[in-house]
Amino acid sequence: MIFGKKDHLVGLDIGSSFIKVAELKVTGKGLVLHKFGMAPIAPGTIVEGRVVDMESLANDIRILFKSQKIREKNVAISTGGHSVVIKTITASTNLEKELHDTIYSEAEQYIPYDIDDVNIDYQVLGESEFSPDQINVLLVAVKKDLVAEYIDLIRLAGLNPQIIDVDTFALQNTYEIIPYEAREKTTLLIDVGASKTSLNVLKANSSLMMRDNVSGTNQILEEIVSQFDVTIDEAQEAVNGEADDIVSQDKIREISLKLAQSWSSEICEVVNTYQTGANDEKVEKIILSGGGVFIEGFKDYLLSELDADVSIMNPFEAFIVDEKKFPDSFITKAAPLAPIAIGLALRRVDDK
Repeated sequence: MIFGKKDHLVGLDIGSSFIKVAELKVTGKGLVLHKFGMAPIAPGTIVEGRVVDMESLANDIRILFKSQKIREKNVAISTGGHSVVIKTITASTNLEKELHDTIYSEAEQYIPYDIDDVNIDYQVLGESEFSPDQINVLLVAVKKDLVAEYIDLIRLAGLNPQIIDVDTFALQNTYEIIPYEAREKTTLLIDVGASKTSLNVLKANSSLMMRDNVSGTNQILEEIVSQFDVTIDEAQEAVNGEADDIVSQDKIREISLKLAQSWSSEICEVVNTYQTGANDEKVEKIILSGGGVFIEGFKDYLLSELDADVSIMNPFEAFIVDEKKFPDSFITKAAPLAPIAIGLALRRVDDK
């Protein structure tokens, strides 16, 4: 049986460089990785989280589902970036109706968009560490036109969008099921994608601070385009090692190392901001995911600048994996790219 007959969802992670799909299966022995696949999309298909070429991307999704022989049509997707605002705020009441009214009346000061243009949701995190009379509330706002855009995309691909999540939450969903993690330690989840980086400080599975910034692996392509006056496709070929006559691998390595150092500095600023606001409570662990983990020097820079354990997330550790379907070579390549799709595949139709 693949989860429940009616509440089963396929996780579809739509990135600006790759699309990833995951499907899980329940057996008497535990959760099984049933399907997982990924495919590149053309540069410029998604820009700053917005779909530029709807038909092309819908076709890419259809081809990926067909190649993985996935028949389920109900999917969970997620988004992030500029059009999503995540803030931790404080409120003086936890009575449901009063809290609802307070959130909606005060949300405008936290959201840089017209309040009528966003969908708002929130989650109570618990008592404020600064005052027992206040509670911390996680406020999430997503632009309505972005939601409509992704719904149209999924329907154009012949699928049924059941849940639209936030990338950071999907990543946390995956982290919470990975065995052997010491969750009592303050942990920073970092997902470096093609066009953005998501950061989430956690303790005991509770989020303490979230941040998104616009750093990502596409910066390497942009830097190559800028320095060598080539097209984005030529830059991608050079990064893939297919066009050494355009840009040398030594030059690509130089650009990559410089950007990896810049990402590390930005992350250090977030860590320092958290630790200062939390009475110097230390971030003890850092877990990396996303395509950025493959960039030479990134992990080493973090290790040198932060006094914390740094590791790479492998969501497949949480499942029974058929080595014939998913050989070690595939797992090594796919594991850092899979967490958001896996986190979405763990969702159920009726989840909030």
